[in-house]
Amino acid sequence: MTRDSLPPLHLLLALAVVAVWGTNFVVIKWGLGAFPPLTFAALRFTFAVLPAVFFLKRPKVGWRNLILYGLAIGTGQFGLLYIAMTSLISPGLASLVVQVQAFFTIGLAMLIAGERVKGFQVAALALAAAGLAWLMAHANADATPLGVVLVLGAALGWAIGNTATRAAGPVNMLSYVVWASIFSAPPLFVLALAVEGWPAMSHAVTHAGPAAWACVLWQSVGNTIFGYTAWGWLLARHPAATVAPLALMVPVFGMGASALLLGEPLAAWKLVAAALVLSGLAINTLWPRFAARRAVGAA
Repeated sequence: MTRDSLPPLHLLLALAVVAVWGTNFVVIKWGLGAFPPLTFAALRFTFAVLPAVFFLKRPKVGWRNLILYGLAIGTGQFGLLYIAMTSLISPGLASLVVQVQAFFTIGLAMLIAGERVKGFQVAALALAAAGLAWLMAHANADATPLGVVLVLGAALGWAIGNTATRAAGPVNMLSYVVWASIFSAPPLFVLALAVEGWPAMSHAVTHAGPAAWACVLWQSVGNTIFGYTAWGWLLARHPAATVAPLALMVPVFGMGASALLLGEPLAAWKLVAAALVLSGLAINTLWPRFAARRAVGAA
């Protein structure tokens, strides 16, 4: 096993995470039908903290790290993403554009940790970037410029969160995500009060039905606690350039679920973009093993 490839069980865990994250864009869209975006985000992180924080010890990491992660993922990633998904970008396209986080994550790792990106990883990311560019060139009415900018901001927030996770090291990631979420909910509530207003917030909470609360619960438990705990665990043990590109599969699940459950058109140009992204992912994932076997054969 090379340093640039994931063990099979780690790869399966990463695929489970991206499947949850991809299909989650449909759940977000459903939840936004009942809650204003910032209120929805604040509730998500409130239930990521409660009641779990009373049963988990604070991880052995500095408060600054926890605060950075909480703000980056809470306000930065999901605050912006939820606003964009109200009407400014479709769920399928949002699931794709946010994957720019892979490029931001690797860039930050190079800048801060001095990681070096190998040639095959550059080729893989270039191919995936071509898929993103192709999709954006054909977006038409599926995405507004403001929506794209907001999702790019969300991608940067995700990348900063990835960087904070790697700096934390191999800590208890469940505890890390729960305690960091303490710093996600309050800023979101303050922003919700300022932007959406208390009447809209209270009306949404008091009139939400079981399906809406199920969306909040899925955001908190499935997407936040499971997804980010597992993702952070992987980032703490493998180079960012190996783990981050795996998230490029999120739009495959996102576009598929959006087409199946929301009726979002799955046009040919979207399939071309998905094929390019998958090709880049395949190179990034399989090339290290191919190179290792070739080296063994040549020895």
